[in-house]
Amino acid sequence: MPAAIVVDSEAMRPDARAWFHGRTTSATSLDAVDVEALLHAKRRAGSGVSVVLPARDEQDTVGLLVADIAERWIRRTGLVDELVVVDSDSSDATAEVARAAGADVVATADVLPAHGTRPGKGEALWKSLAATTGDLVVFLDSDLRGDVAHYVPGLLGPLLADPQVQYVKGCYTRPLEIDGVTVPTGGGRVTELTARPLLNALWPELAGFVQPLGGEYAGRRAALERVPFAGAYGVEVGLLVDLLGLVGLHGLAQVDLGVRRHTSQSQEALGAMAGQVVSTVLARAGTGPDAAGRLLTQFRHDGTGFVPRSTAVAPDERPPMVTVPEYRARLAG
Repeated sequence: MPAAIVVDSEAMRPDARAWFHGRTTSATSLDAVDVEALLHAKRRAGSGVSVVLPARDEQDTVGLLVADIAERWIRRTGLVDELVVVDSDSSDATAEVARAAGADVVATADVLPAHGTRPGKGEALWKSLAATTGDLVVFLDSDLRGDVAHYVPGLLGPLLADPQVQYVKGCYTRPLEIDGVTVPTGGGRVTELTARPLLNALWPELAGFVQPLGGEYAGRRAALERVPFAGAYGVEVGLLVDLLGLVGLHGLAQVDLGVRRHTSQSQEALGAMAGQVVSTVLARAGTGPDAAGRLLTQFRHDGTGFVPRSTAVAPDERPPMVTVPEYRARLAG
């Protein structure tokens, strides 16, 4: 298994009690991953592994990602038992490309149809629990670019090495490309300007998570099914806070995956994302907005004046999956 990173918490942060005292490991490339040890641990535990990719209009990236996981971790090694792309109302060929590359593809509208369907990433992730069977579930965003072959085994490592670990967050540097210019560590603007200040203020024990909003993480089904899933882009911070309450800091872990490259979003889109993160955090802090404060108003300039545009940012949450009758019936069966 990858060796743990030794962190000088006093050097990293004067308030040492706020530093992450959980488990942080390194898996920045395939060379840093002992695949045979993972396979042995998986067989010993009798664990099934599902990999989930939520996707909406990702035809340009999802195919290569799926093909590599299917070949490397399903057919060649057997580390992964199930690879599912959850298609969230794509208007392009995302579903067709993913299916041709080797994934099982389900549409959010077709999973738990009696409960309806909602837009957003949180919905796709919540419904993925009902569409998969693995004891361990790995989540990856579908817009990843570059060499990410080590992400799946890297995220599984802490779960297979230590039965106390219930949830693992990936961390990485995030290059930012703007107008053809690349800033090596300029990505993660919503994290740095919104999520990190809020978490430091309200849950300082989570201050050591480098990428609290990152889309690459893994967990035990037994934990994931017991927490709610916030809608849209509030889902990651909601899971982190709720799982802290459920399993404690000792049940959380972090793994350094090296570098993450993906498509950068516009400032306006990032503003809406930040609004959803703020709303999700405030709801968990017990100071959520009332019905009149559930919109984020942004402004565009049309050349003659400012034009307001409002977006719903209130946390549209799904309940813990274990409370859903259809899911409970499947478990009983």
